[in-house]
Amino acid sequence: MHTLVFLDPGHFHAALTLGDRHPQIRDDLVVHAPKGPELDDFLGLVDAFNRRRERPTAWRVDVHAGEGSLERLVAERPGDVVVLAGRNDRKLATIRRLHDAGFHVLADKPWMAGPDGLDDLRRVLAAGPLAVEMMTGRHEITAILAARLAGDEPVFGRFADGGADEPGIEITSVHHLEKTVNGRPLRRPPWYFDVRVQGDGIADIPTHMVDQAQRLVRAASPGPADDALALELLDARTSSTPVPRALFARVTGVAEFPPELASVVSGAELAYRGNAQLSFRAGPVRVALDTRWELSTPPGGGDAHRSVIRGTRSVIRVEQGPATGFRRHLSVEPRGEPGPVQAALERALAAWSDAHPGLSLAPAARGWEVRVPPALDTGHERHFPLVLAELLALVAEGGRPARLAADTLAKYTLLAQASNLARRRDGAARP
Repeated sequence: MHTLVFLDPGHFHAALTLGDRHPQIRDDLVVHAPKGPELDDFLGLVDAFNRRRERPTAWRVDVHAGEGSLERLVAERPGDVVVLAGRNDRKLATIRRLHDAGFHVLADKPWMAGPDGLDDLRRVLAAGPLAVEMMTGRHEITAILAARLAGDEPVFGRFADGGADEPGIEITSVHHLEKTVNGRPLRRPPWYFDVRVQGDGIADIPTHMVDQAQRLVRAASPGPADDALALELLDARTSSTPVPRALFARVTGVAEFPPELASVVSGAELAYRGNAQLSFRAGPVRVALDTRWELSTPPGGGDAHRSVIRGTRSVIRVEQGPATGFRRHLSVEPRGEPGPVQAALERALAAWSDAHPGLSLAPAARGWEVRVPPALDTGHERHFPLVLAELLALVAEGGRPARLAADTLAKYTLLAQASNLARRRDGAARP
């Protein structure tokens, strides 16, 4: 049995790992954090999980409140697995300190708020206790199925590369600063809007996007078990979303912009440099990424996502937005004679019926939609307990796959290069 310890849980992703119980986790948890609204928000979300009608949890939280939480945690050693989700500017140094002290770490992305920290990353990935990212996208059902389809040559063929206009992989996403989590308005700490702390658009969402591209290319061409997939940066830039003072106040609970953000404030707006465009090669495949932040979740809506994965036999699409009711839809479009692709799709779904029961095909405008039953489409918040379970499984097995460490290092090396390039090209305003 493992005892979980939460260190400075400044981001709601920390509490989401507790959305479901796990047979190898004690119900008694330990939290080391300073007093304040971030700790209060964490405890409130854990209490909401305990009180809900469906799937209630039974967490008992032992709170160690005060300054110097990292030093106190290391000295007291109340558990063996530490969950870390909060400020990104010191995250990797904290992971290294915990790793060197003998703790396994599950840490939210991004691990680097800018281009610095690769030496610490190499250290925590080399040997010893495990440090694993919260890569929830690996558990999203349409992402899993898209990778399986990309690896099915009769369905997908090989990656097609039409150059900059039609990259082999194209991923776009839209996220919202004002949203709800577990049915309640989300409160973000004021430092979330400080790119020196949170990281800019290159640092944040692209960690998921690059990870997805790596898995798609790996699925089509696995390669040696312990080699990183080669990543080559082509271009990178960032841009800002104007954030009105009124929205900042609603999201943070702080009426005025903090003085440390004065250099990115103009009148009643703050320039939040959270948007990014990034292109690179993953092995032989050209990849284009585009992510941006908008202000408030639309009524009845949520985040938006679009992936286009271009093969020589078919194009795989994953779409989420107003046209799909903000649910992810997976479709396959043949690029030639549809009959062989349809037959291959039907064979694939039949072969996957044990692992993914209930999948079916339905005609779509340019091909077929792969229908996913509700039991398999659990939603983003349900993926966080799965990444915790993933870490515990690796602990039980005695280590991470060599490829996972290699690809993690390659991903952050690419993002560090992209961060440097974007700062040079854009002259990005920094507070």
